[in-house]
Amino acid sequence: MKKFFAAIVSLTAAAALLAGCGSNSAAVTSSAQSGGGQPASKLSGSVSTNGSTSMEKVIGSLSEQFMADNPDVKVTYDATGSGSGIEAVANGTCDIGLASRALKDEETAKGLAATPVALDGIAVIVNAGSAVSDLSVEQIASIFTGTATDWSAVGGSAGAIACIGRESGSGTRDGFESITGTTDKCKLSQELTSTGAVIEAVKNNPSAIGYASLSAVEGQDGIKAVTVGGVACSEATVLDGTYIIQRPFNLVTMQGKTLSDAAQAFFDFATSSDAGDLIKAAGAVPAAK
Repeated sequence: MKKFFAAIVSLTAAAALLAGCGSNSAAVTSSAQSGGGQPASKLSGSVSTNGSTSMEKVIGSLSEQFMADNPDVKVTYDATGSGSGIEAVANGTCDIGLASRALKDEETAKGLAATPVALDGIAVIVNAGSAVSDLSVEQIASIFTGTATDWSAVGGSAGAIACIGRESGSGTRDGFESITGTTDKCKLSQELTSTGAVIEAVKNNPSAIGYASLSAVEGQDGIKAVTVGGVACSEATVLDGTYIIQRPFNLVTMQGKTLSDAAQAFFDFATSSDAGDLIKAAGAVPAAK
């Protein structure tokens, strides 16, 4: 009888030992699969962007996709203009600035850096009823500097020209003026603070001419983009350089300052080739190859 009970105890102990080994083995496997017992990290937090109104469609498209992929991250966009966005990065009130122009020497001297996310054409727009369909860069410059004041001087129907432009500090204005050679020389009938406002002003004035981002102009009724030297403003002509009135869309950051995990992840996504289709759909040309 004693031998019988001894055998039972031995079998029970062996079973317990085997069960324990199985349990430990499963625990080790589970630990290895989860990276040493640490749960997989999940991106969360917020990313604040501030700046160029011309980048609205591009940054909106990128933000929407990024938030869909990372539901615990909120990306915000404050459309204040390139100059204000650059200043916001410099004073630490936003994570990433948005500038539709290159940085100036005094801005890089502050430690700011610009990373191109896309290229954008600056379309020269007139009212849809205008007889003018093509202008040379020289004619555009003469119009905006006040040398040519009547549409008949540049192939249009007789009538005074109303020049619509952007405010000082606008990346679109900076790009337009630097390329057309009209910096600090433009004589404007209206100086407006957003791309949308320029488009509306030209739409509502048969005598108006203005400039706006290609991404904002596409699909708009009531206006038309003139060809410049016979070249239409399009994704293809911006990419191959034949349309000369173009500028970069930049993400602006402060060198030496570490972004939050969420902001860095958004920056990496926006500047990757994975963002290319989204940028194209927003009417711009991806900078990443």
